[in-house]
Amino acid sequence: MKLSPIIRITCFYLMISFLSQTISAQEIGLQLYSLREQFKKDVPGTYALIKSWNIHEIEGGGTNGMSMEEYKKLLADNNLKMVSVGVDFDQLAKDPQPAIDEAKAFGAKYIVCFWIPHKDTTFTIDDIKKAVDVFNTAGKIIQASGLSLCYHPHGYEFRPYESGTLFDYLVQQTDAKYFNFEMDVFWVKNPGQDPVALLKKYPNRFLLLHLKDRKPGTQDNQNGTADEESNVVLGQGDVNIAAIMKEAKKIGVQHYFIEDESSRSVQQIPESLVYLHQLK
Repeated sequence: MKLSPIIRITCFYLMISFLSQTISAQEIGLQLYSLREQFKKDVPGTYALIKSWNIHEIEGGGTNGMSMEEYKKLLADNNLKMVSVGVDFDQLAKDPQPAIDEAKAFGAKYIVCFWIPHKDTTFTIDDIKKAVDVFNTAGKIIQASGLSLCYHPHGYEFRPYESGTLFDYLVQQTDAKYFNFEMDVFWVKNPGQDPVALLKKYPNRFLLLHLKDRKPGTQDNQNGTADEESNVVLGQGDVNIAAIMKEAKKIGVQHYFIEDESSRSVQQIPESLVYLHQLK
């Protein structure tokens, strides 16, 4: 018997809900950047869509032009908790207090910097040394406020330096008491690194994880650039999501966010959820 499209979609979402309620895996959240185009058209409707996926944790920041109270009510109505918010590097260097205030307003625990400014595709030890100073200084202020500062690498940090990489230098020159990392597994794979090996190398430094898979055959680069359409359903790419999840759970990563930057994110996110909930 051939099922109508509506019945097929309904069954699909029921399966997501069932799997989410019956597994013992960590909570799977969503990076809101995944739905940036949808938010431009319909903010309430986009949050209702996230709720329909049985997602409860989100990462983002900002209020989409709404007042903080209106926006928080919208999140509460959809049973969504803001776990982490983003902060611009220059703002962090100038004064981390606005990011602290925003995180506390949301009840978020983490503040994440997503980019270290640099010229074109040139990224050097001087850029890393500046970042070390900023992260160590801001990290102490943020930690004193009861929050945690993390940095999300984008691939250019894995260029060779001495006996390791610039990323190794960043880890070694920062204090885990005040500053740690959010691993985006795509952006570790893209410069030719192994996410599982990196989790094993620094098991106490990765507090958050972005889950993103890459189309097989995509060429590596260390420039922090990639075609957004190379994002595929989790488990269908070359990042080895299953092995990453196994290791991440082993070392105690607490928060996982799907981030799908492709134009197919609305279709792919539910499929990625089903894949994750079937992992053992």
